[in-house]
Amino acid sequence: MEARVLKTALPAAARRFALLAVVLLVSMGARQRSANFIVETPDPAFARQVSQAAEKYRHDLAVEWLGRAMPDWAQPCVMTVQAAPNLGNGGQTSFQFQNGEVFGWRMSIQGSRERILDSVLPHEITHMIFASHFRQPLPRWADEGGATNVEHQSEKNKYLQRLYVYLRTGYGISFNRMFAMSDYPPGMNQMMSLYSQGYSLADYLIQTSGRRKYVEFVGDGLKSGDWAGAVRKNYGIDDLGNLQNTWLAWVKRGCPPLRSLEGRPAAPDTMIASNGRRPRPKPNLIHREPDRRSSPEAADDLEPVHIPSGQVAAGAAKELPASGWHAVGAESAGASATRTARPQPVESP
Repeated sequence: MEARVLKTALPAAARRFALLAVVLLVSMGARQRSANFIVETPDPAFARQVSQAAEKYRHDLAVEWLGRAMPDWAQPCVMTVQAAPNLGNGGQTSFQFQNGEVFGWRMSIQGSRERILDSVLPHEITHMIFASHFRQPLPRWADEGGATNVEHQSEKNKYLQRLYVYLRTGYGISFNRMFAMSDYPPGMNQMMSLYSQGYSLADYLIQTSGRRKYVEFVGDGLKSGDWAGAVRKNYGIDDLGNLQNTWLAWVKRGCPPLRSLEGRPAAPDTMIASNGRRPRPKPNLIHREPDRRSSPEAADDLEPVHIPSGQVAAGAAKELPASGWHAVGAESAGASATRTARPQPVESP
């Protein structure tokens, strides 16, 4: 009798265990493995799509930035993906530098499926390409500016509109301070000003000479610590003060398309994103605003910075004057800064 009970009870227990296993598997989500990524997300089909897109971005963006594809990483990056229409678009990627090596890749991204694929994912992968190439941290503006440069155009437009607001309301960052920033500033307004200025300056430099020249420029600055010299060598602009004035005058004109230093129109970004859309990588913490395109009239009240002669010589001034700008951390009257523990901005839905 007991034996019969045991024999009939075992199949029932096995069925319950199998059902529990299915429930746990569904709750934990799908796990898709590729050469360089392990994607974890509830939908198996979307996990495959993200995995394929990540490998394609890793290859294509490396060719654009570096002129060549990268070898596979020793260990894949574990990527957690949360996709829903009501989620803000954003992401965070962590890794470690040690003895000239970079390892410990970990990525967490979220947002709508469309923005994940055409903006957040390429943004984060651009950070990884920079880390793999330089093997050391970059100045925050250069890292985020380059990564934002590969986002979808609709996201770039939001940064540009934000830039006008921050320059008018005292959150602009003088270039000698911005080039020296190794970490994000403390307040949300200051952080988003850094993202906006970094994107705009990177866009200006990339339009004049391309992405590979931008990588060479950043490499020269990292090696020497002489960013004014790197600007002079790669872009023919004497110093950071003149670069600041030249860039601000371009912003005042509405950021019109530029011609390269060789006199040819700047080449458009390669179309990498799926569905014929341009890729967007990350700053990923972005506050959504109405998608208004910029126009020259939008910046008519911005004035170039006036720098006394001789003050921009190497070491002559600790601060580049910035007409109407406050230093990072000095908020304008009535402004409030929302703090975030995340290193990048996530869009509100």
